[in-house]
Amino acid sequence: MTKSMDTTLRIGVIGAGSWGTAIANLLGNKGYIVHLWALEAEVKEQIMTIRENSLFLPEIPLSENIMPSNDLLKVAEEKELLIVVVPSHFMRSTAQKIKDVLGPKTIVVSASKGIENDTYQTMTQVLAEVLTDIPKEQFAVISGPSFAKEVSLGIPTAMTVAAYSLQTAKFIQNLMSTPTFRAYTHDDPLGIELGGAVKNVIAIAAGIVDGLQLGLNTSAALITRGLVELRRLSVKLEANPRSLDSLAGIGDMILTCLGSISRNHSVGRQIGQGRTLAEILSEMRTVAEGVKTTKSVYELSQKVGVEMPICHAVYQILYENLSPKEALQNLMTRNLKEELDSM
Repeated sequence: MTKSMDTTLRIGVIGAGSWGTAIANLLGNKGYIVHLWALEAEVKEQIMTIRENSLFLPEIPLSENIMPSNDLLKVAEEKELLIVVVPSHFMRSTAQKIKDVLGPKTIVVSASKGIENDTYQTMTQVLAEVLTDIPKEQFAVISGPSFAKEVSLGIPTAMTVAAYSLQTAKFIQNLMSTPTFRAYTHDDPLGIELGGAVKNVIAIAAGIVDGLQLGLNTSAALITRGLVELRRLSVKLEANPRSLDSLAGIGDMILTCLGSISRNHSVGRQIGQGRTLAEILSEMRTVAEGVKTTKSVYELSQKVGVEMPICHAVYQILYENLSPKEALQNLMTRNLKEELDSM
């Protein structure tokens, strides 16, 4: 599979939320024509008329090379590269809708973070299961510490591109890299995606800590032990534990746990301040992936027998109405143990 890096490459981006729009804009500013699918008619009209997505990425001028559309199949068909940036719970249904218009040589990239409820599959696993005509080597994932607005403002950012084929990973690396956006290749999509999913659960916990005004000691301990839980799950699922050292592992964990503009952190912070999850979600236009992923991670950890007490506590807070203060007390009074696991 060899593709030239010229600007005639046929590119589609599925999802015009903040991150999908930022990716389309990055590529558009490099000179590529990017077809961008938006669910909302108002988003399509704004991009066409005023070159802005004020609903999801306000105050960012968008490239004239972005071609917005509300026609999903039109955006997906006959593309050499398709980047899918939809919420995790819509990944399977979206893939099923576009399956018949994709060619067998299409490179499919997931830029979404999450673990599917019930199946406990990562996003590339969902895509590969549905898009059966596309070889495994043509699936990839991009992940890492990347708030969409900062990327769009040209603030230096680095991310991970993981694929089972080094050729695919390098192709995407070269395609996306700019003087302000640096991509690194990786050969462990599973480990990279586990990092991107679990960090959202830990970010909710970090937000709760901030909402309770517990201080930096607690936040530092939470992030550290959150990484331990991620490592345990990664090892159990036979991902490379070194993937935790990546931008998509510890890098993304730091960003979402400490970044006040993180949606998952915001959900947790409001819960720590006493609001209910139902109240918070009713006011959100965008998706906090960690809410649904918390359920997946908790159930997956129970299924495979991995101890993840922080993720368990977040699950109890979100789905069993455990108070944050009681959850904290339970965590702090668990049986004492050695810091390092045997694995």
